[in-house]
Amino acid sequence: MKSFDVPIIYRSPLISAIKKKRKDEDRLKKSALPAGRDFNPTLLDFGPLQIFLARHFGFCYGVENAIEIAYQTVEQNPGKRIFFLSEMIHNPHVNGDLREHGVKFLQDTHGRQLIPFEDIQPDDIVLIPAFGSTLEMEKKLQGKGFATEKYDATCPFVARVWSRSQSLAEKDYSIVIHGKPEHEETKATLSHASSNAPAVVVRNMKQAAALSKYITGEKDPALFYEEFNGQYSQNFDSTKDLQRIGVVNQTTMLASETQAIADLLKQAMIKKYGLNNANPEEHFADTRDTLCYATNDNQTAVSAMLQTPADLAIIIGGYNSSNTSHLAELCEKKLPAYFIRDEEKIISDKEIIHYNFHTKEELTTKNFLPEKYPVKILLTSGASCPDSLVEKVIEKITGFFPVNKTIKELTRSFLSK
Repeated sequence: MKSFDVPIIYRSPLISAIKKKRKDEDRLKKSALPAGRDFNPTLLDFGPLQIFLARHFGFCYGVENAIEIAYQTVEQNPGKRIFFLSEMIHNPHVNGDLREHGVKFLQDTHGRQLIPFEDIQPDDIVLIPAFGSTLEMEKKLQGKGFATEKYDATCPFVARVWSRSQSLAEKDYSIVIHGKPEHEETKATLSHASSNAPAVVVRNMKQAAALSKYITGEKDPALFYEEFNGQYSQNFDSTKDLQRIGVVNQTTMLASETQAIADLLKQAMIKKYGLNNANPEEHFADTRDTLCYATNDNQTAVSAMLQTPADLAIIIGGYNSSNTSHLAELCEKKLPAYFIRDEEKIISDKEIIHYNFHTKEELTTKNFLPEKYPVKILLTSGASCPDSLVEKVIEKITGFFPVNKTIKELTRSFLSK
């Protein structure tokens, strides 16, 4: 897989040493155990503190690709005004550093205009972020003379979903997108999918269950347009366009939920048309899961990490990061889980400020660290979170304990093994 030129400020000596060691181990295990992969966490043993680091976490291919494009664009175009259509990725530290390099953002993560399009000039540069863009926005930018194909940081795995949608459309399937309707990626996918076929977005199992009732005829078709307001393509006909469907997704959703949604809709087709359960392709496309590899690996790594007995979990990432919120969702089912932006949210060994992604508010929890030795913590981060932030969190937590080794000593131990 391609390696990217990512600024050193996002790297961590400790995390780099750990990831290199794990990759080297995996290469050895692959020949001995070709049927499986090792998703067990890495133990960072500080004596009175034990941190279990997820096997996979941090920057993914699409994020590193976008970061490289952004910083190269800044470097190669001194004196030019550079804009991103919206946040490049969902991490405040990365977006903040880009601002310090002079990059501006035309819209916020919700699509609200920050800088009027009238203020940008033909000799400015406008970059498309990792989430991609709607076709309508691309045409608008191209109409103003911007070379969107030259400055496009769309994640290749997001583009793969668009390609999958097109192949389904060519076979006369309508597209059902599992995603968050307000998310930039889902908006872009709906736009690309609906250029070739009718398309509708389902947020979760509840909406999928509702959609299944429109498929089977158990709900009045006229109610569809209110229930899925803003989540379907233009001229979508709920009486005709739900007869043949295929499911794709926002690449950062929970894999288990996407599969459950696909299974539910498949059963609705079987019920409606009396299909053979083993061969329903006439009405339900045999779709492959379109989650990106990093989302799959990170979620699988968290599931494996949760098999380790621990006192709590800490999940690091931007609060508006979809993939990070799903890692927190997996963790909170098993043990106390704290979703934090960075090490500054750990106020002391007695207090932590963390994000409730359900209510979208920060909470303060007292005495989050148990009074016992050793304290066992599960740790992971989202796909847009720099490794440097993970090391800073580790450094902050170790400062509360009489540890038996420093982070530098631990780094050297991983490099020497």
